[in-house]
Amino acid sequence: MEQHRTRPARYGPRRDRPPRPPRPPLPPQAGRAPGGGVARSARPAARPVPGRPARARRPAPPAARHLPNPRLTGLGGGLFCGFVMLTLGFLVALLFGSVQTVYGVLFLPVCVLTALWVREGDLLTAPVIVPIAFALGLLPLVDDGGSGGWLMGMVTGLATQAGWLYGGTLVAGATVLGRRMRTIRVINRRAAAARSRLRA
Repeated sequence: MEQHRTRPARYGPRRDRPPRPPRPPLPPQAGRAPGGGVARSARPAARPVPGRPARARRPAPPAARHLPNPRLTGLGGGLFCGFVMLTLGFLVALLFGSVQTVYGVLFLPVCVLTALWVREGDLLTAPVIVPIAFALGLLPLVDDGGSGGWLMGMVTGLATQAGWLYGGTLVAGATVLGRRMRTIRVINRRAAAARSRLRA
């Protein structure tokens, strides 16, 4: 029997057919980068969870941005209050002489600043710091009369200015108590929000 010879298949376009025209480039799809990746702008934004209102961040007022808000340790608060009261004592002695009433009036804002600038972990040190700083600032206002005269002057100054001393200590204690209550409220709100998220 005669066997027909099989010829290997030829790849490529046949000579009897005309070559195909090149395809035009496809238009870039939305959300596709020129290199084939996904464009960043086409990524879906975070979808809000149904039932939860979107929280908008309120920018801080311009006046609050410029106010100093340091956080002092117990030792730092004591150094700050003592240095300020000692400086005020020298200024009052230089400008007003032995008038201790002006010194007592200036003692109140220093107590408020000390109670506001002490960090959360050292809040209880503020009511202890301010009386010591008050006694330290009385040193320039006491008349020099030897060791006995200096001691009597300190006792007399603390006795006559006891109202300012107790008032400043109470102001510092009230400020510390207000800060502590505010911290507890913030913690309770966060805990309530976390519980509501778990239930949802």
